[in-house]
Amino acid sequence: MANILVTGGAGYIGSHACKALAKAGHVPIAYDNLVTGWEEAVRFGPFERGDLHSGDRLDEVFAKWQPEAVMHFAALSNVGEASREPGLYWRNNVGGSMGLLDAMAKAGCRRIVFSSTCATYGDRDGVVLDEQAGFAPLNAYGASKAAVEAMLADYGRAYDIAHVSFRYFNVAGADVDGEIGEAHDPETHLIPLALQAATGRRGALTLFGTDYPTPDGTCIRDYVHVEDLVAAHILGLDHLARGGVETAFNLGTGRGFSVREVVSAVARVTGLQVPMIEGARREGDAVALVSGSTLAGEVLGWQAERSTLDAMIGSAFAWHQKGTVYKA
Repeated sequence: MANILVTGGAGYIGSHACKALAKAGHVPIAYDNLVTGWEEAVRFGPFERGDLHSGDRLDEVFAKWQPEAVMHFAALSNVGEASREPGLYWRNNVGGSMGLLDAMAKAGCRRIVFSSTCATYGDRDGVVLDEQAGFAPLNAYGASKAAVEAMLADYGRAYDIAHVSFRYFNVAGADVDGEIGEAHDPETHLIPLALQAATGRRGALTLFGTDYPTPDGTCIRDYVHVEDLVAAHILGLDHLARGGVETAFNLGTGRGFSVREVVSAVARVTGLQVPMIEGARREGDAVALVSGSTLAGEVLGWQAERSTLDAMIGSAFAWHQKGTVYKA
């Protein structure tokens, strides 16, 4: 059993990671400033409120808990906002990560699993998106995550901090036990937006762009269940504990779905119609992002066992129907 510091542990993915860590026998210490996270989601270990820009607070938490490793989820991740206000993303995602790595080096914490993104690849029509595809981000979100990956390599060489980076495709779904789920304010992710539109909790769903060069004119994305995603993080932690090679891994299924296909699946799974209106493209959105990698399976033994559209939508719908979605 080990103490693991989970930055962004009150957020969507971070809270699911905390549950998976607790199930694996670890003690997850959620570190979050609650700007986008929810204290109600911290249910599986202790909570330490703090900001990654506060070196003194980080030093205090590292001294108190002496974590053996860090899972680093804390970041801003709104693509539209990243295009409009890039400074927010460089200050928060890069500056915050630098503060965290400085604290790790000072405390002697030598392992970190990092939440990166497929947005580092940009819009690469016809290119297989494996880990060797190269970075070409379209916005400050993807660029900031690519910068942190470079920073991890530098800190690794200087301070012997071992790291694994996971480049996520679109994360969806909720805890099958219904204890935690996806809640953002404002909500920007397709499946919860479609569910809210279908259940009358918001107005019609806006399709951001219907003239993309895809079969139905809408963007295509690769979706992965949040529980599959955090399972990879546990495997990544184990990989580092065994002295495994520092590596970046894609986390996706290799199958892409268009926005219209996802909305049709929401209607099928829920039995409810999803009202829609057509809107303009969002700045910074890629046409298609689909993983072309099997590296996580080959090295870590990871499989996307739950990542069907029906399973992701079904678990998200169950979470929303319970009426336990966090509220400000």
